[in-house]
Amino acid sequence: MPSIMELASKNNLKVIEDAAHGTGAWLDDRHLGTWGDIGCFSFFANKNMTTGEGGMLVTNDDKLYEKLRLLRSHGMTTLTWDRHKGHAWSYDVVEFGYNYRIDEIRAALGVTQLKKLDRNNARRRQLTQRYHDSLQDIPQLVVPFTNHPGIPSAHIMPVLLPRDSNRVGFMEQMKAQGIQTSNHYPPIHQFSAYQRLTTSTPMPLPVTEDVAARQITLPLYPAMTDENVNTVVQGIVAALEDC
Repeated sequence: MPSIMELASKNNLKVIEDAAHGTGAWLDDRHLGTWGDIGCFSFFANKNMTTGEGGMLVTNDDKLYEKLRLLRSHGMTTLTWDRHKGHAWSYDVVEFGYNYRIDEIRAALGVTQLKKLDRNNARRRQLTQRYHDSLQDIPQLVVPFTNHPGIPSAHIMPVLLPRDSNRVGFMEQMKAQGIQTSNHYPPIHQFSAYQRLTTSTPMPLPVTEDVAARQITLPLYPAMTDENVNTVVQGIVAALEDC
């Protein structure tokens, strides 16, 4: 982010910061999501802090704030609540906006979730460190981000399988042991929707494609126990023997 912000400053660019996985994470004593001109957070059900669906934007730019307030609610100058409270009796539509408002029920869930965020993230980091320590004994695996700066949200626990391994077979072996694994994420440039954006042959991204083909996401959630992590690690050893 420091490098991105320096580049943006030199070229008079705005930065929209995708912090969907970074709720509660820090870098250089700043929350992720507060580096850019706008920070975007996701509160989908599998995120560290959830409202079931939806998300939040943050900004410290007054002009952007006013613009975003209009766009989130049909471009209307006053909302139903304002009229109910007698602050206005009519409204104008000054932008072609959208219905992007979070409802009160989800907002209430979010307030409660926010109170748990620091505690849950701390537990996620403890579990992540246990994974890192335990997986050192499995040299076939590559464990990324072990020495990354800042304080992470520890949203997911990724590892890379050996290049000659069968990822589908590995996942099936883990499933047979009662251990769920996932893949985060397929490369964007290989999705059909993005391939349709160009008429030329897509440029290969060999590093991205190599990492994506070997990536596995291990279980990680605040209610996990140390014993659960041990079980996953033992399952990895057994699955690798057959893949």
